[in-house]
Amino acid sequence: MIRLGVNIDHVATLREARRIAEPDPSWAVVLAELGGADQITLHLREDRRHIRDEDLAKILRIASVPVNLEMAITEEMLRIATAARPHCATLVPEKRQEVTTEGGLAVAGQETAVGEAVAALNEAGISVGLFVDPDPEQLEASAACGAHAVELHTGTYCAAVGAAAVAVELGRLQSAAVRAAELGLAVHAGHGLNVRNVAPVARISQVEELNIGHALIGRAVFLGLQAAVAEMKEILKVEAARR
Repeated sequence: MIRLGVNIDHVATLREARRIAEPDPSWAVVLAELGGADQITLHLREDRRHIRDEDLAKILRIASVPVNLEMAITEEMLRIATAARPHCATLVPEKRQEVTTEGGLAVAGQETAVGEAVAALNEAGISVGLFVDPDPEQLEASAACGAHAVELHTGTYCAAVGAAAVAVELGRLQSAAVRAAELGLAVHAGHGLNVRNVAPVARISQVEELNIGHALIGRAVFLGLQAAVAEMKEILKVEAARR
């Protein structure tokens, strides 16, 4: 089985386009769960461009599946996370000028800061993953920091053009998944995945969880969110059986 984390950030993005009260991202929680979501993922950014503090509080109250908080390593976010106590947190890089996360967290070289953040979250009972590029150096550093999991950044794979380039990037993900498992890290993956490109990643035997957001919300415009999530869950079920 591969767990599906449904990222609901872009429901809030639509709300913030008008700066009004709806659509409320908490509405998406129920529909995602009805579609089979195993986890709700949301990113509370420093600039609050989509998810707001009150969204996090409300979603933690109503979700019946684990909530995964994506967050930067800042004093503010660590304070919020340790007070809110989501089931798990994924530490990600963050830049105000980026449209979306552009790459993995540079764990190597800042093991002390990352390790302290991991320890603080663990002390609050929060399992911690690190969003990293499929790079052996970053995997080694992640294990040294005491993280429970790594989420492999699949964005470069998803953006690759041509069969040869796709094969190279898929190979990097496969090798990284093997190495992460050898290091005792749970293997998650995400960023840019959709119904057209998810299957090869889902067939990587070490991958336990995929986090998908933008593609599911976009698909939901045409199918409805419950149906879009159910469709993705069925793809993951089929591909997991092929491992």
